Amino acid sequence: MILRCNYEETQALRHGASAVLGLEGSLSCSVEPSLEGRFQVEVLLPRLTGDLSLRTLAEERSVETAVHTIVECLEAEMKSVVVQSHPGDEGAVDAYFEFAHAFAVLSRLRDIRGEMEAMIELVTGRRPDEETSRSFQFPD
Repeated sequence: MILRCNYEETQALRHGASAVLGLEGSLSCSVEPSLEGRFQVEVLLPRLTGDLSLRTLAEERSVETAVHTIVECLEAEMKSVVVQSHPGDEGAVDAYFEFAHAFAVLSRLRDIRGEMEAMIELVTGRRPDEETSRSFQFPD
């Protein structure tokens, strides 16, 4: 399955991933990510160049964990900027749009997960387990 991401969404995810990882020149994330979330963000960052191909449910779950971690960071940043400045401040508006773009991607990922789980259940006759999550392939 393909997760479509437009330019603004990709840039918001890259910016948020850089913040989560504390890369030089990025904002710092005021929310401490879980070790798993941080690891998944590290894995995802090089792939953030546009649309993402998700071949298995396990891969979708990894990407969803990473994007959820990024969304939490961007949400905390947005709230911080609003409190420090003003809701109409340019920085607050920019922070809102970064959060909103990443949140939209997270929502689509959740929809894809539901479709993948339903398809696995339809084909196998049972809920996805660890084995089918890794082995059941979805074409693009």
